[in-house]
Amino acid sequence: MARRQSTRRTLLLTLLGWTLGILLFFPIFWTLVASLKTESDAYTLPQNFLTTPWTLENFGIVQERSDYVRYVVNTGLIVILSTALALVLAVPAAWSLAFAPVDKPTSRLNGWTWLAIMLSAAGACFIVLYVNDWKVSNFFIGLALLLLVVIPATIWVWTRNTPGTLLWMLSTKMMPPAGALIPIYLIFNRNGLVFRDWGVFDLREFNLMDSLWGMVPLMTMLNLPIFIWMLFTYFKEIPLAILEAARMDGALFWNELTRVLMPMALPGIASTCLLNLILTWNEAFWSLNLTNKYAAPLSFFISEYSSPEGQFWAKLSAASVMAITPILIIGWFSQKQLVRGLTFGAVK
Repeated sequence: MARRQSTRRTLLLTLLGWTLGILLFFPIFWTLVASLKTESDAYTLPQNFLTTPWTLENFGIVQERSDYVRYVVNTGLIVILSTALALVLAVPAAWSLAFAPVDKPTSRLNGWTWLAIMLSAAGACFIVLYVNDWKVSNFFIGLALLLLVVIPATIWVWTRNTPGTLLWMLSTKMMPPAGALIPIYLIFNRNGLVFRDWGVFDLREFNLMDSLWGMVPLMTMLNLPIFIWMLFTYFKEIPLAILEAARMDGALFWNELTRVLMPMALPGIASTCLLNLILTWNEAFWSLNLTNKYAAPLSFFISEYSSPEGQFWAKLSAASVMAITPILIIGWFSQKQLVRGLTFGAVK
């Protein structure tokens, strides 16, 4: 029998919920109020938003100065394409981790030995580059140096057991984004380490900077660990006997994924896609550093109203409201699906 909650307990929980809700949404409310004020009224301290006049001119000025629709389209393309690509990569990976787990490492080498191997490979690459004055003129030499660094780390990851692989994937989200900014910037820049004349291939004119070709894979890789972790959790809740029954009926791997596994895990997949949508929409660090005009999303759109001459609070608030409104609407209408997916399998 379910326990009855006292009136006092219900009242306290209700007050606590409303208090937390107000605290969480107060910055959004304040931004909305500031966007409806003139610049002089927005700067006034203390604020008196009830007596000063309200205006919509900031939204018109923002639309005149910036092509808001273009930023929305760029953001939508990055979100949709990166989510679709992450789904294609994460579903097979989560399936293998959930239904074909590796109980123990396939290599007998311990962690310290693997660390020594990877450091030695990186050191050898460093010495070769130092001797050649940090210049690589031959495509095959550059490829060999790249493989010298990548292959030991790849083999180490490949030989881990399933918990170790999951922990390694999660650890990639623990590194501060600024720690990888320089190498990723060099990769995106056509004057960097990759897009140059290698003799066989001339990549000097190819450029990932400020392009969807660069932002979509980058957003995919940034959120792929969370994507795999969440799908792995949902797939683990599905009994293996159902998949074995499908195999006995002659289902191939593709049919098993598309006709058995994915329909059963659809709530979890939907919530994972929604979470990835929210994370990608709100990403600002990489957008501000790797885009400028053609592939700039809404986070860059907001930064246009912060200048060395000062902060234009009213226009900045209007731009912020215009940027967050679409994702707030999506989150509002999909909140039931998101909660359902995040609690999928929580109750037996």
